[in-house]
Parts: sequence; structure tokens; C-alpha cells
Amino acid sequence: MPKMKSNSGALKRFKVKKNGSIKRGSAFRSHILTKKSQERKRNLRGPQSVSKVDIPRIKAMLNKA
Repeated sequence: MPKMKSNSGALKRFKVKKNGSIKRGSAFRSHILTKKSQERKRNLRGPQSVSKVDIPRIKAMLNKA
């Protein structure tokens, strides 16, 4: 039986935390930042967590299920 392959794009974007939740980065932070308010950019800064309904799908992509 060959090894299971994880989705390499998902490996770069998500990290599984010790409590089982998944950490992700924020979208809308790469360009056209001049029209976005400081408050909006500040709120996008830190790490976010994946919603509960998406966790099984992402764990399957990471082979962590």
C-alpha cells in the first residue's frame, strides 16, 4: 500500500494546534491596502482559526483525520 499524500497547498496554509483547532492566515492582506482602513488591516493581522464545519475537510487534506 503506498503512502497517503497530503495536499501540499494545504500544508503551507494551515497548522493544527494542540487542542485540535486549525490555525490559518487572513485573506485580503496582500495588495490594494490604501483603500482599506487601519482598523480593518489591524483586525486582519493576527492568526485566525478555521470554522468548526470546515475542520474535517481540512484535516482530510492534511491526513490528520
